[in-house]
Amino acid sequence: MATATLSATQLLPLSLPKPSQKPRHANFPFQSLNPSPRLFSSNGFVSNCSPIQALLNSTPITTEAGSEPEPFTLRKICQSHVPDHVLCRMEELGFVVPTPVQRQALPTLFSGRDCILHAQTGSGKTLTYLLLVFSIVNARRSAVQALIVVPTRELGMQVTKVARMLATKPMEDELEQKSCTVMALLDGGMLMRHKSWLKAEPPTIVVATIGSLCQMLEKHMIKLEAMRVLVIDEVDFMFSSKQVSSLRKLLTSYSSINTRQTLFASASIPQHKIFLDKCIQQKWTKNDAIHVHVNPVEPMPSCLHHRFVICLKNRRHETLLSLLQSDAPQSAIVFVGEQSEKSKKAGNAPSATLLINFLKASYEGYSDILLLEEDMNFNSRAASLSEVRQGGSYLLVSTDIAARGLDLPETTHIYNYDLPRTAIDYLHRAGRTGRKPFSDKKCSVTSIIISKERFVLEKYENELMFNCEELIV
Repeated sequence: MATATLSATQLLPLSLPKPSQKPRHANFPFQSLNPSPRLFSSNGFVSNCSPIQALLNSTPITTEAGSEPEPFTLRKICQSHVPDHVLCRMEELGFVVPTPVQRQALPTLFSGRDCILHAQTGSGKTLTYLLLVFSIVNARRSAVQALIVVPTRELGMQVTKVARMLATKPMEDELEQKSCTVMALLDGGMLMRHKSWLKAEPPTIVVATIGSLCQMLEKHMIKLEAMRVLVIDEVDFMFSSKQVSSLRKLLTSYSSINTRQTLFASASIPQHKIFLDKCIQQKWTKNDAIHVHVNPVEPMPSCLHHRFVICLKNRRHETLLSLLQSDAPQSAIVFVGEQSEKSKKAGNAPSATLLINFLKASYEGYSDILLLEEDMNFNSRAASLSEVRQGGSYLLVSTDIAARGLDLPETTHIYNYDLPRTAIDYLHRAGRTGRKPFSDKKCSVTSIIISKERFVLEKYENELMFNCEELIV
């Protein structure tokens, strides 16, 4: 099946395509996506074009002679699609200038096409798909109209919080119009309370982990016949998880691609062209689904400084301690590998626990060192994240549960105590830092390795197109 991959700079000189010509792949390098000083109008000619064509072909609006054009803003992209109270809340929360992924993806999404959204960590994908959701749902209708599926409870709580903040209306508007409700249907939640809520009045938007969602679907406690938009976040991780069969069933059995808009999002989508073709063949998306790939030549933010230290296997603790003492990071995450089943059966303590105990005894840089791992109960996990998000300095020791989607923008340093298993895992761990759009502040990612792991790190460098500097500690 033939596909076309075009950059934004390649698209500009072309005449408008015929209506039947719909590119399946669109790559947008960052260097061509600097926020435009222009403000675009919608004249008669532009209104007959698709939204992305309108942005590329419209003319600038100027105010008075000699005055500066108005800046290109998120509001300008969204104003004819997203309710005004959502846009006001968006601006109150500080989202004013669009990131490259928002500039490129939103016009395509507002045109109604299904999409695979492929962009760097911290690039603004969550806000992008939430703006799509609010452009589609109708709060006056009592039905689940939008479903956002996430891989972990922690990411689900984060997405739910942002969705609820955007949905909040001024008090005077709430008295006149019904507010959009957002339910978090997540693993470890109180499903009995959710059952009562669903029976009384279905929420407009549901943010769910696949396990809890399937429980409700099998018990017929939630209905998706009225769903108009489906978002699968961290889609590559979801398709590689143990619950892939449940995800496939969700995509094909509980709603129709003809009545919903489908969006898949991730910073890492291996073999994305094959995945797009599979989405269409398996009827997970419509036939005109598009792959929007922002900055394919630079998978990770340019503000990251990658380093590595070679040490003896029995000196990892001391090497990490030395790095922490020399870097003196204000906010950092130390990633450790998950404990193997063999180690668990042998009764060994997890490496995360051993590391926490060592740091608490040896490192005086932090009064409280926090732990986040899969085997902790949900309340303990929530407590650790709550402390991290309170601000100030923190040192979080975590397994890869913190590597997917969590937004901790104050994190300046990442330490790989154990080398990630794959290049994609490296990308997502590294993506927990450098998450402030338009900031040039340098952040570091440091891997502690033994000599025979050097070739593995070199493989990651080649796959992800970055250079790693060796440190001597």
